[in-house]
Amino acid sequence: MIGRIDEQHAPKENYVYIIGADKLSTELHRINEAANAKVTHLELDYTYNAPDDPNQFYYRSDHYNFAKKNIPVIFYFTGIHEDYHKATDTIDKILFGKMATIAQLVFATAWELSNRETKIVVDVENDFPEIR
Repeated sequence: MIGRIDEQHAPKENYVYIIGADKLSTELHRINEAANAKVTHLELDYTYNAPDDPNQFYYRSDHYNFAKKNIPVIFYFTGIHEDYHKATDTIDKILFGKMATIAQLVFATAWELSNRETKIVVDVENDFPEIR
C-alpha cells in the first residue's frame, strides 16, 4: 500500500519505505535512488529493509517469489496504519497525491530499467531462508 501515512511520519507525506532494493542488486538500489533524486525527491526510509527488522516485510509480500528466483525487486511501502489489512481501509482514506508521487518514482525506476542496454547485475548473494 502506498496511499496512506504511518504514525512514524505523520503528518508529513513526502516519504516512502524502500524494502529490498539492495538485497540482490546494488545497481537496482542506485537506480532507484537516482530516479528519486531526479524526479520525486521523496524521503527514502530504509527502516523495514534492515535484516533484523522484526516485521520481515520483504519475505511476506508478493514480490518475494521473484526474489527467491534471483530476480531483483523493490517493495515500495508507506507503513502500517490503523486500518492496515482491515475492512476499514477504505478508498476515502487514500492520499491520492502521495500515491501519485510514489507511482512516479516507481515509473521512473522502471523506465530506467527497461531502457538500459543490459539488464541489471545480480551482485548480492541470495541468502534467503528456504522456508518462511
